[in-house]
Amino acid sequence: MSHRFIGAVVAALLLIAAAPVWAQPAGSRVLVMPFDNPQREPRLHWIGEAASLLVADELNARGVSAIRRVERIRAFEQLHLPVAATLSRATIVKVGQLVGASEVIVGSVRFDGDVLVVEANGIRIDVGRVQSPVSERGPLADVFVLFERLSAKLASGAPLRGDRAARPPIEAFEAYVKGLMAESTTTRATFLEEAIEKYPEYDRAHLALWQVRHDQADYAAAVAAAQAVPASSALAQRGRFFASVSLLELNKFDEAFEGFTASAAGVPSTVTAAALNNLGIVQLRRGSFERGLPTYFFTKAADADPGDPDILFNLGYAYVLEKNYQGAIYWLRETLRRDPTDAEAHYLLGVALQHTDSPVEAARETELAKQLSSQLPELEKRALAEKSPVPRGMARVREDPESRAGQRPEQTIVNSAQKEQRELSAFHLDRGRRLFEREEDREALTELKRAIYLSPYEAQAHLLVGRIHLRAGRPADAVEALKISIWSADSAPARVALAEAYLKQQNTAAARTALDRALALDPESADAKRLLASLAGK
Repeated sequence: MSHRFIGAVVAALLLIAAAPVWAQPAGSRVLVMPFDNPQREPRLHWIGEAASLLVADELNARGVSAIRRVERIRAFEQLHLPVAATLSRATIVKVGQLVGASEVIVGSVRFDGDVLVVEANGIRIDVGRVQSPVSERGPLADVFVLFERLSAKLASGAPLRGDRAARPPIEAFEAYVKGLMAESTTTRATFLEEAIEKYPEYDRAHLALWQVRHDQADYAAAVAAAQAVPASSALAQRGRFFASVSLLELNKFDEAFEGFTASAAGVPSTVTAAALNNLGIVQLRRGSFERGLPTYFFTKAADADPGDPDILFNLGYAYVLEKNYQGAIYWLRETLRRDPTDAEAHYLLGVALQHTDSPVEAARETELAKQLSSQLPELEKRALAEKSPVPRGMARVREDPESRAGQRPEQTIVNSAQKEQRELSAFHLDRGRRLFEREEDREALTELKRAIYLSPYEAQAHLLVGRIHLRAGRPADAVEALKISIWSADSAPARVALAEAYLKQQNTAAARTALDRALALDPESADAKRLLASLAGK
């Protein structure tokens, strides 16, 4: 390989690493963290959070996809991090990875006399490169202008793509930010109402107040807050959607249905999917299907956003309620492909499998659901009381119409956790395999159970567990483990092992069927041919 070629590659990599925010690849997203207040200046307590909001708004106005605050807060909650905590750089990068960011912007605010000094720099997550810092200075009263100029530098001068939103008075903005930061809902509502009093056209404050009232289960007040956003506002669509969510909780089904129907039209597919999902829940709750079956709306939602596990869960759940168990099994398995840790999906899948004469798989799903959640007995109790296969009220309402914009934080968190779990599961599987080969079956079984706990659908682990049971003379246990292995990933070796277990049980017909399937999967399987030949002699 020539030195010229290597030099060109290195130069290209350096160029990519140094690329400004606006020049990052399509689909890249930027996380703006709250700015630090190193002087612990009380007057700047709210400015750190305000900085994150203002920089994100300005980047979005310049065509740079900045992650919304709600996604950042959700990631903090998943990591059990205090929202106002000062984090290490390693933790900041971890948060960025969890929300699917390609770059994280960090910064600080301080006073130099009476002058506000703001500094910021980007951290490229993929290469770990820290960009050169940028800064601005000016009076606190000019906070909007300061952060617009700072953001323009961070975006390397990318031009505006449309008009900025109207600036509220700084007193209203301060109250709004403090409302977002407040820990108690009462204090949060007080600040937000103050912001609205100072600036009645503050649509963001109205929507933030909706969230507070909805979380307090004061749904009538929540509807009023959301409906305060006028139809002429850029946030009117969100206001209508939020109002419909609260109307749903008030059992005002006709109004909620009309609101979600309007929200589903002329918007991005993820927003359409959220509205269609909630239309399905309206139909489930009112129990009247004149305007469409719940499964119709959930199917349309899944078509609009195929990757949303909550929508797939709702579709599977609705099929269970309709007693269409095959349909339920399909969609619940699709749910679990995206989130194997979803205890309620395992529970529903267990119920559906039980109704399709699959007791082994059903028992395994129920057992796994119990491992993942302590709520399963309550669900079973409710179902029994309602004389229904599963209890009512399990469908998942989408409260935020844009929570699937880009990559959802919770799904990224799941993906990150799954990656770590897969690596640890692979470690235990490899140890289990080596112990199995040395016929140290007790130790092997311990390692394989650890692998299965971390990755419940690891087919190879179930296959080795089945072989251990076979070697120990436990063919019934072997059959159970091997069926799960085949269910997770059908393979010729698992079918051959299953045939051996059936032969131990004197079930020749089942053994022959398993061997025929093994040869269909691998026509050259010597073990399958050998066992079939032995059966032919009988």
